[in-house]
Amino acid sequence: MIKVKLTKNNNYYKRIIITGHANYDDFGKDIVCAAISILVINTVNSLEELVHEEMELVNVETTGYIDCRFPNEISEHAKLLIDSMILGLESIVSQCGRKYLRLKFEEV
Repeated sequence: MIKVKLTKNNNYYKRIIITGHANYDDFGKDIVCAAISILVINTVNSLEELVHEEMELVNVETTGYIDCRFPNEISEHAKLLIDSMILGLESIVSQCGRKYLRLKFEEV
């Protein structure tokens, strides 16, 4: 199962942590894992390339671990990109179930 934890402070995202693998199908055929990976990686790339958001990123491909921290309050554009990613992840949960993906929101 993939777990996505989003931490907010005053309605602004501070951290996104992704762990695990979906285990929907065999390695190389796991469409759920691929869909989640595309959403998350595209969002991180967009935050960096399009809105130039300052972030600290750790990515361990072998374990599926991604830790993205925002040391400063993010821009409205960055918030919109993350909200869009969440919308896509929630769609995956509704179509495939919580067996493969869990979203957790935390306010600090």
